[in-house]
Amino acid sequence: MQEEQDNNPRFDRRPWGTFTVLDEGANYKVKRIEVLPGKRLSYQKHRQRAEHWMMVAGIGKVTLDGHDHIVPTGETIDIPLGAAHRIENPGDEQLVFIEIQRGSYLGEDDIVRLEDDFGRLEK
Repeated sequence: MQEEQDNNPRFDRRPWGTFTVLDEGANYKVKRIEVLPGKRLSYQKHRQRAEHWMMVAGIGKVTLDGHDHIVPTGETIDIPLGAAHRIENPGDEQLVFIEIQRGSYLGEDDIVRLEDDFGRLEK
């Protein structure tokens, strides 16, 4: 099963956890994102999409334009187009959230990284 997931283009493993694309269509994409305990995604922004996140397991610490927000299971937060954002898992358990992307372009290359724990900043 693990090897199957690793070869699935809708599944991707990252240094902070994993994501799986659940659905996509014209101008939207839905992902299930898992963040390992103590890890965080890069502080980033997007030029062509906004996002809506719903925590389904664990508690997310979301930084949005320099302000921290604690988002518990069952709560949501909107990430406006162009806003600097990141999510962190401050807990001991896996953080799982559903991300709904909306915009004219939803490719993984529409990421402008501002800070990154894993050395992935553009030079």
